[in-house]
Amino acid sequence: MAAERYDIIIVGGGTSGTFAAATAANEGLSVVILERKSREDGGMIACGDAIKGKSTFPDVIDREYLRAESFTNENILKARFENPLTESHLDIPFRAPGAVVDRKRYGEVLLEEAERAGAEIHYDTVVRDVIQNDSGRVTGVTTTRKGNVKNYEAEIVIDAAGSLSLLQDKVDFSNTTFDTKVSYSQFCSAYREVLITKEPVDYHDAIVFKPTEELGYLWYFPRSPTEINVGLGFQMNKPPMKLVEVLKNDIRSRPEFDGAKIKNKLGAALPTRRPYDSATANGYIAVGDAAGHVNPTTGGGIPGAAKAGHWAALEAIDAISEGDVTEANLWNYNQRVMQDFGKRFAAMDIYNIFGGAHDVNELVKVISALPGQQLLDTLGKEGTASMSFGLKVKTALKTIGHWNVLYELYKVQQKANELRSVYDEYPDDPSGFESWRESRDAVMDDVYRITGATPKY
Repeated sequence: MAAERYDIIIVGGGTSGTFAAATAANEGLSVVILERKSREDGGMIACGDAIKGKSTFPDVIDREYLRAESFTNENILKARFENPLTESHLDIPFRAPGAVVDRKRYGEVLLEEAERAGAEIHYDTVVRDVIQNDSGRVTGVTTTRKGNVKNYEAEIVIDAAGSLSLLQDKVDFSNTTFDTKVSYSQFCSAYREVLITKEPVDYHDAIVFKPTEELGYLWYFPRSPTEINVGLGFQMNKPPMKLVEVLKNDIRSRPEFDGAKIKNKLGAALPTRRPYDSATANGYIAVGDAAGHVNPTTGGGIPGAAKAGHWAALEAIDAISEGDVTEANLWNYNQRVMQDFGKRFAAMDIYNIFGGAHDVNELVKVISALPGQQLLDTLGKEGTASMSFGLKVKTALKTIGHWNVLYELYKVQQKANELRSVYDEYPDDPSGFESWRESRDAVMDDVYRITGATPKY
């Protein structure tokens, strides 16, 4: 069977895949995106639709066109945390406005931009297997399209196939550093609907979060004052929940959704774990959800995926031009990720571990007492935060009866700071990887000891 030959194969046409394709194609490389969806369904992904803004995207696509076509609400000024115990809420202002997009149109535009840059997109193409040579380098993939089998070959395969990527079940990662300590318990199951309301909602300038009985949350993100993305996610390490019913029950309790109509619905899985320790192998790079590039506390993954796809393509371009696509020559990709959003997401994952070891009602009481900006910095931006002495005293007074949990949270926060410092020392090449991982694991051992949680990895 004759194989189709490209410089780079990208499996998956989501955010990370399209940014990788646009980056490489703009530099004149031959690139193909293998997308299992049809052209009609291309761009449709289950997502909360909220992002920081177009400025977070690498400048390899027409960002103004993306904004004009898919940004439906650019006036997100705050996060609202609803307390399920008191039915009150806490509004936390953003330092800069965020946005909510029409995720389908957003995805379509990114695919258009990849094609405009010169990448090919082969729709209805399902990857079934990975091809490796005798030295273990990934050299291509085997696919089916409408019943026809076809092989693709390339210098580098970029895995943008999403959570629990099939490719990673097929690749032999022996003699590489690629992170294989991946399990379903490190992922979240999510479901979302887009509802059209009769009247504008009063939180049209906010993204709304509400904890659930298990470690997870409901969300209400306004694409417009009358078009709301509503959804629910929960950790897969918890007992199965009737996702749709949990969400429906909450929707029924909210008067703004009386008579609302469903525009569409979709489910997905996404990582709620730290980024992969290494997402490279010989001839192979994983990006976006396929490498755990998602904020593990909020599930937000669009900015990280865009950056990761761009960086992976840059490393691939250099490696191909040098005639050396070994893991060692792709390693700078790992370092870029870890010393950017990777260290923040790893720190945030500690709070998931802490949360999983406690009753949600107690957590809500403690978290409700935390100052808003500190809560936002911890869970959404940096993974760490600090409080003045006065704020600490006020918080202590509001959490009488829960000081043991608050003190544990304080110790966890110290470990999050320490972990960020470890990630700042991520090695320059694979030779220092095992030593670095031992240092990181020592911090995590302290986290498990402090929280009493079962080790996650």
